[in-house]
Amino acid sequence: MATHLDLQDQEQLEELKHFWKQYGNLITWVLILALGGFAAWNGWNWWQRDRAVKASVMYDELDAAAQAGDADKAARVFADMKERFGSTAFAEQAGLLAAKVQADKGQADAAKASLEWVVANAVEAEYKVIAQLRLAGLLLDQKKYDEALKALPAETPKEFAALAADRRGDILAAQGKPEEAKAAYRQAWDAMPAEVDYRLLIEAKLAALGAAPEAAK
Repeated sequence: MATHLDLQDQEQLEELKHFWKQYGNLITWVLILALGGFAAWNGWNWWQRDRAVKASVMYDELDAAAQAGDADKAARVFADMKERFGSTAFAEQAGLLAAKVQADKGQADAAKASLEWVVANAVEAEYKVIAQLRLAGLLLDQKKYDEALKALPAETPKEFAALAADRRGDILAAQGKPEEAKAAYRQAWDAMPAEVDYRLLIEAKLAALGAAPEAAK
């Protein structure tokens, strides 16, 4: 009996040796690739988390500068963030915040540059659209009407459609194009949810042009 078992064990061992000789290298490389991929994935996640933490610290620094009204410091921090963490959402938010404090301090050209960077580099669609709307508003204030119209988003997500149409109406009204402005404001009024207070302002703009919506009347 023992001899029979020994022979079975020997046969299984020989089969195992044959199998390993034929497929051993392939199995080894598959394991190496799998383990390497797992390690790389963990490393990538760690790197992403580390970048996000460092970027958030810098954003807090920029936010403090903005609250203090220090546009120059906000610009310096934003410049550093663009260089080190330009691909993060924090950099996009930083660009919007830097542009706001720059505009508040009368640094229109600097604010324009900050917004243009967000438009060109934003990964998150909503940040890009917000930057485009603010850029159009900044150009409107500078009476650069054609540039302001071009700055508006060509394709607007549904949640921003009303605001984009309203901004277009403002630009057209400033250009002395009341009929086109009415159409844009009406589009904005139709797209804005009735429960949002901002809709009342759009109604006022339409009424000023003699085109108050029937529902408002």
